[in-house]
Amino acid sequence: MSAGFINIQPVILWTDGLIFLLTAAVLGFVWTIRRREHLLAPWRRVAKSPMAMGSAIVLLVFVVIGLLDSLHYRPRLEGDASTKPQYAVEVLSAFDALLSNLRTQQEKTYSAPLAIHLYAKEFVDRNGQQVRDYPRLKFGGAHLTDDSERQADILHRSVIGGAQGVLLGIVAVGVLGLWHARRQKMHLMNWYAAAWRGQLNSPIRTMAGIVAILLVTACISVQLATAYHVFGTDKVGQDVLYISLKSIRTGLVIGTLTTLVTLPLAIGLGIAAGYFRGWVDDVIQYIYTVLNSIPGVLLIAASVLIVQVTIESNPALFDTAAARADIRLLALCLIMGVTSWTGLARLLRGEALKLRTLDYVEAARAFGVSHGRIITRHILPNLFHLVLISIVLDFSGLVLAEAVLSYVGVGVDSTTLSWGNMINGARLELAREPTVWWQLGAAFVFMFTLVLAANLFADSVREAFDPRSGGRR
Repeated sequence: MSAGFINIQPVILWTDGLIFLLTAAVLGFVWTIRRREHLLAPWRRVAKSPMAMGSAIVLLVFVVIGLLDSLHYRPRLEGDASTKPQYAVEVLSAFDALLSNLRTQQEKTYSAPLAIHLYAKEFVDRNGQQVRDYPRLKFGGAHLTDDSERQADILHRSVIGGAQGVLLGIVAVGVLGLWHARRQKMHLMNWYAAAWRGQLNSPIRTMAGIVAILLVTACISVQLATAYHVFGTDKVGQDVLYISLKSIRTGLVIGTLTTLVTLPLAIGLGIAAGYFRGWVDDVIQYIYTVLNSIPGVLLIAASVLIVQVTIESNPALFDTAAARADIRLLALCLIMGVTSWTGLARLLRGEALKLRTLDYVEAARAFGVSHGRIITRHILPNLFHLVLISIVLDFSGLVLAEAVLSYVGVGVDSTTLSWGNMINGARLELAREPTVWWQLGAAFVFMFTLVLAANLFADSVREAFDPRSGGRR
């Protein structure tokens, strides 16, 4: 599924198409909510929560990176312009183009964060003699003439990056102030004073603080990454910061596409079991009881191995290694979705059992309203808050599940960059002396940030949509 252009050949992987379809569905959902006050009211409570808005900004950064990394293409190979254009086998993304230096500046093997030498000694030439020493990196600190300049250079770049981040933060807060003050019909200085005292309806101070922290961190990282490997390099000399950023897309795909598979099964079977009862309820309960009785990891492992054998038996179906790895990633999402719908289905069954006995549902049945209309007009809208809460709560669990499955060898393809593969690759290196810790540390930092932001946002959504909370926050 691709079309040729002059310098690039766009490539649409299966997960790319699903990601942008999901993005369009979310935008349509937002547009629908803005037109209905009863749907907009709980989201306004979410927007007033400092914890929710701070975590939403962090999640938005991850989502933007994931979307940029989903715009794939194959670069054109150099050749005669009169001949038919030939394109590289390697599939790149728009995010790769932004991080071209991190992607191409590859060392020989391990190097520590911000180091200028390899992590292991080798025989190097010193004045015509072969001595065992730590060789200099090809790119990390290559601009330095002496090792003693390293600390001063790192400090200098950090200060410049921090100043750039502060300046960009001031500009961002200024733009936000102009927009929000105009919307609130306030004088700009009065708006700044009210924002500083926390007297606005929106958590502006928290949002400005999170944006400032992100901008300062990003600017410092950019300044350092132009001359060093911020998180070091892995076994084959690839930049760990680049691998960590590229792994964001895999985590988002696992968390979102798996949910797309889970929701229809959980909603359809859970509501059907609770509403119809009788033999329908018995059959559905039997299905999810059998699934729950099988260890989830073993079921996923068996399914993934079957898919892997099928892929390896039909190599002609995939024109690139990226397409092959993408199919395995999509298959993992399908398998995890089929095996993880039972919890939400059981919850929706119990709520549907209560809703079917309410007076307005009984009255609808007495007037001859069809079962499908009753479910869509009366049952499902009253269960929507549970579905939404389950989505945001399960997202972080699915991201962690990918790491666990890749660690045991039944996760994504080994060529796919993911936090699970990073942890699996660092597993054996923890036993060496000295310890190679930075690959595991980088995966932990990025995974922890994404999961923490998702959990904090989920907690705020639960608080806003739970009728028993009464919007306490």
